[in-house]
This record gives sequence, C-alpha cells and structure tokens, in this order.
Amino acid sequence: MMARRGERKTRTRASVPARAEAAPESVGVRVFLEERRGHTTRHSIDPSVYQCTALAAQLADEWLKMTRFMGLRDGGSDYSSAVRSFAKFTDRHLSERGLTPADARLDGHIVDLVEVLYAWEGDLRQTYGLRSKQPYRRTRALLALIGQRAAARPGVPEKLRLRAQGPASYRKPTPQPLDEFSNADRLALRDAARAAVRAMEERLARGRELLAAGTDPRAGGWRDLSNLVWATRMQMVDAQTLERRLPAKKQWWPPAVLELMLAGEGQSRRPGVRVLGEELGRLLFPDEADLQAFRILLLLGMADTTPEELHDLHLDDIEFTDGGLRLVQTKMRAERIRADLHPDVDLGGGEGPEFTGGGAWDVPGLVRRLLAATALIREVFDPPSWLFVAVKRQVTDGTLTAGIARFKDRRYCFGYWISAQRDARGRPLEVSEPHEVRRLRKTAKVVRAVVLGGTVSDLAGDDHHVEVYRGHYAHGTTAHITAGRAINRSQEWVFQRLAQKPVLVDESAEERLEEPEVAEHLGMSVEVAKAMRAGELDMGLTNCRNPYDSPQRADNKLCHVAPAMCMLCPNAVIFFSQLPRLLLLSDHIERMRAALPPPKWQAVFGKQRAALEMVFSECADRLPAARQQIAELGIRLDLPLGQRTEFDR
Repeated sequence: MMARRGERKTRTRASVPARAEAAPESVGVRVFLEERRGHTTRHSIDPSVYQCTALAAQLADEWLKMTRFMGLRDGGSDYSSAVRSFAKFTDRHLSERGLTPADARLDGHIVDLVEVLYAWEGDLRQTYGLRSKQPYRRTRALLALIGQRAAARPGVPEKLRLRAQGPASYRKPTPQPLDEFSNADRLALRDAARAAVRAMEERLARGRELLAAGTDPRAGGWRDLSNLVWATRMQMVDAQTLERRLPAKKQWWPPAVLELMLAGEGQSRRPGVRVLGEELGRLLFPDEADLQAFRILLLLGMADTTPEELHDLHLDDIEFTDGGLRLVQTKMRAERIRADLHPDVDLGGGEGPEFTGGGAWDVPGLVRRLLAATALIREVFDPPSWLFVAVKRQVTDGTLTAGIARFKDRRYCFGYWISAQRDARGRPLEVSEPHEVRRLRKTAKVVRAVVLGGTVSDLAGDDHHVEVYRGHYAHGTTAHITAGRAINRSQEWVFQRLAQKPVLVDESAEERLEEPEVAEHLGMSVEVAKAMRAGELDMGLTNCRNPYDSPQRADNKLCHVAPAMCMLCPNAVIFFSQLPRLLLLSDHIERMRAALPPPKWQAVFGKQRAALEMVFSECADRLPAARQQIAELGIRLDLPLGQRTEFDR
C-alpha cells in the first residue's frame, strides 16, 4: 500500500548495542596462604582500603602471581609491603596535588605513575634513612611487579614500561657484615647452654618422679603436687580447674605447690593459677627456652648447618648409625639436599645412665638428649614430627599445647635467653652484641678455619661456594687475626734469611785491616781497607766499602741515603769506635717510637732497629764503655737536617 501525500511512515531501525564499558578492576581481598613448619600464615592485600583502588588491585594481582609462580617462602613479603607502601603514598601524593587517586592505573594515561614512582622513592629514602635497605628492596620489588604486568598485558604506557626495566634510583647500601663471637663469648655461651641443659634434665627427672608417685586427683585430692603432675600428664589441668580445686588464697596452698608457683614468679607480675599451670607443664615437658640451649650447642658444633636447616629437621631426617649420627638437611636457598655424618666423639663422658652412646656434648649426644627430653611431648600431644617440638601454655584458658619451637616470641628469642643466663659467679652473662643467632654459625665456621687451615676452597666446605665464604665468613675478626699472624710469621721467616746487617770489625781485625788476607775475608780490597782506616769512607754512622755501589740506586753515583739506611746496607762496615754513634741512633729510633704511629714507625725504623739489635748482641760487653764515652766526650748524633725533619714529622 502506497503512502498518501504528506504521510510519513515510521521506520523501525535495528537497535545498536550499547558500547561496552571497561570492566572495573575487582576490589576483592587478595589472599595467599603459606604453609610453613606445620603452621598456616595468611598474607593479604585489600585494595578497597586505598583511594587508588584499581592501581592497588592490579599490583595485588601481580603480587599473587609472583608469589605463587616463584614459590616464595615468606608469602612475598617484600612485594606485598611494596604494594601497600606505594598505594598509601599514591593516595596522599595525588590528593596533595589536586589529582584524583582513583584515576591511577597501570594501564592508564591520566596519572603519570613514573613521576609518582620517583616521588615515592624519595619519600622512602627520607623515612628509612641513608643506611636502610628498605628503599632499595621495595623499589626493586615494585618495579618487578610493574615489569611483569607490562610483559603479560598490553596497555602499560611506554614510559612506565621503560622505568620498570631500569634500576632503583638509590643503590643498595653496603651492609656491615655480622662478625663472629669472640672465643670468650663462644665459651661463655657454650658453658651457659650446657648448664641450662643440665638444669632442664634435673627438672624433668624430678617431674618423672612426681608423675610416678601421683594418682588421679579426683580420688587422691587436688592439693598433692604429685597428683597435679599426674593430672597435667593426662591433660586434665587448665586455669578454670585449678581455680575451682585449689583454695582461693595462695597462702592456703600446700607448701610444695606454692613453692612451684613462686618458681615462675619472675615471668608474671601477678603469679597465680596460670603460672602454676605453666610450671606444672615445665616439670614434664621442655619449653622453647629449654630448646634454645640445644639450638646453641648444635649450631656451635655443626659448622655446615644453618639455623633454618636445623629448625627444618624431621625425625625422618635423623638416623643413628654405628659411627655416629646421619642428618639429611635441606638448604632451601641453594635448593640442595645433602646428608652429613656426625661421628661420635667423646667430649667428657655421659651425664646420666639414660643417655648412652658417644659423648654427651657432641652432635649425636645432643640429639639423643633432645629426643629423650621431648619423648613425653610426642607421647602425650602427638605433635608433627619436627625435631624441635615444645609445649606452651595458651593465654585464653591456660591449657597446654605442643608445636614446633619457633624462637620468635620475646621470652624465647636468642637475645632474651642470653639476658636470663648467669655465669659461674652468678653475674649476668656478658656477650657482645648484636645477639644474633646467625653469629653462631659464623663462629663455628671461623673455628673450623682456625683448626683446619688450608686454602679458601678447603675452608668453604661443601655447603656453599668459595665466593660466598669470602663474602660472608672470611671477613671475621678471628680469621683476619689468624691470617695476619700467618703473614707475619712468613715475613719474619723471609726477613731472617734476607736481612742484611753491617759487618762488625773488632779492634784486632781493624789493626790488620790492610793485610790482604784480612781485607779479602771482609770482602774488600786492600786499597778500600786503607781508605777505610784513614776515615775516607766514613759515612757518619758506619764505613762503606763503596759509596758509589749503593744498592739503593743503579746509576753509579754517590749514595744518597747515607747514613739513614746504612744499617740495612751490605756495604756497611762498623768499627768499635763507632759504637757510641750507633747507640745514639738507637736512642733516636726509640724516641721516634713515641712520636710516630706504630705502623709508620715499623715501616721507617723497624728493620733498622732489628739490625742494630743484631750488632749490639755481638758486642754486648762493649756497650757500657760506649755509653760512658758518650757522657764523657759529649758525643752527638750527626744526621742531615732534612732527614731529622722527615723523621720528626
């Protein structure tokens, strides 16, 4: 049907789909769960807490990807810390400049993130200081995340892509490496740890006796200490139970129970049933403070074992053989698994009939004692099969639980353990700081170097490379002292064989100096001997066979260092009449000892002093007469003015 004039037909148009908007970045919490030594740690980043939500979400995604793909042990803490720090700074930085933080994106062009990065690095530098490694570590971590994003997804601006490929603006500061413990510190730590092990074993022995004598307190009564120990073994003791079963006032408690509670008084400002519950547990089970002593002794005795390798030992990694102890150790950073054999060595005999085998303080003996101390823990609580398992009290209800010893709690860390120890005289243990457990391994390495000697490749062992040993262990003070002593001994050996001293001519030989046989025996011609007797070759302190044949120069010109270097010259000849001047030179050298730093004095006068001592040893009976001659005749030491000035500077 045709349309009439003036009539318009409505045309139905096909609908055009709306332009798809870019989906906003998800703002959900990014979570990474890390399983480590039987414990689950939760690491998370919540982008919604930042105004630059999209930027934080993109960086958090890259953190998760980096952590999962690389299998980082600590949940990628460097990367997650960098993301949080940068997102927080971006919010503040953009808001102060009138910009919207929500516009910041890795694939956006509204906000110049390169400028924000440079400002963030400067802020880190001011916050942490010049010597901190945090600015470098966080910058490198954030640049790695941005670089990973740029390589996997398009849209990252070229300027930001190039910045991610570059280095951090501030270099990594050179750290001061940890020094090993001195030998005195090592012995103090060893003796304190041994005393702590003995005290723990005595405490556990008393607990086993009480356990054997105890009965069920529901029938035998809750006021008997042995019954309380029995109930602790059966996991019947908690704070509520002790509060109900014991008198309300502590002075009404039985003396043995009150004494046990007061033993832990120093651990709490208000000792009571909670402290009592903990002390009951310590009668049967070792805690982390007890295991700290084993840790110290094992690290001092195992030069090839790191603290991490020691903590990661399972019971399956331990095998006792006829020759000692075989340990299978895993070095995570080097991705190496190795088996080390520690032979039985008798270092003083056993400490009790229950500990049989090799020495009580060697590595096999210590592991035997540690297994014996923790045997009841494994029987009662059935913890994971770690070597270092300890019992601790729960803060909420006072119950006892078992798990791997972490040595991170303030009461159980290495520094707190040292502060709690006493020496043989009852005084606080004095050990140089920092109280860092890694110094124990360095100490064991240095002791091994001192005992074994040899080349660096021999000292490095099979647990790391030569360059690692040079960078982390060869810098130790003990190693430097040992190396210095070795160098000094070798130099002394060479100097004794190469040292030159003047020829000392006594009076009888001086009178016959012009005879050909005597002159030839002294290594000079008759003409030189005549000139020497006439005083023509007197150089001020000594005579000289030939001043134009000086070992100090090769141009056949007159010697230019006489008389300062005559005592080190093979051409020098000394008559007894010159002894007073040599004594004055010796006195001058001794005065210079007080005026010059020891290294400079040794370099300028050390060899001359040694040569003078050798000459004086050959004519010791003549020295008193020479001293008297100096006093009577007023003899003075004649040295050139320039040499006196140089020496006295």
